[in-house]
Amino acid sequence: MGTAERRGAPGDGGGAYPAARPDPGAPEHGIPAGGRTAVRADGADGAEARRPLWVEEPARRHRLPDPVRTAAVRAVLVIAVTLIQAMVAFLCTLAGSWAAFPMVIGSVAGTVVATWGVLDVWVTRQVWNQRHGVVSTPSSTARALRRERRRARRRARAEERAEERAEERARRQGGAGRLSHP
Repeated sequence: MGTAERRGAPGDGGGAYPAARPDPGAPEHGIPAGGRTAVRADGADGAEARRPLWVEEPARRHRLPDPVRTAAVRAVLVIAVTLIQAMVAFLCTLAGSWAAFPMVIGSVAGTVVATWGVLDVWVTRQVWNQRHGVVSTPSSTARALRRERRRARRRARAEERAEERAEERARRQGGAGRLSHP
């Protein structure tokens, strides 16, 4: 907060914030000096009303997975170096320097590597999505397929347990109740 904001800009009737009466021994930024209480903006003595430094807001988008983020950072660095190299090649060409030709060749190679970097980000993202599934939304077909597979596995396990119980019951009875013996 600048001096004009603290004291009020001339002619605006006090500025955006009310002018506070600072404690004579207090350093800047409203931090009390030596354990003394600060004077609040409304003039009352006591604990200073503090606003939080920041307010956390939920992210609008999810964070990129680590492998994808790593590939993206690598691609951005390669692109930045390639752009710098192209600018140096252009300036060397304008100056008629002997370094112009090697820089142009390096810029062409950098363009190839930058293209590879962008493709690497795209492929890494596709592979990660394929391995870890899609983000489930209510209309997602992947969610319905997973739900159906879970139901089928539960039914299969329930049938296996029922068969095991029937076999166990038959073993406990020891053949009693059978009409014929094998």
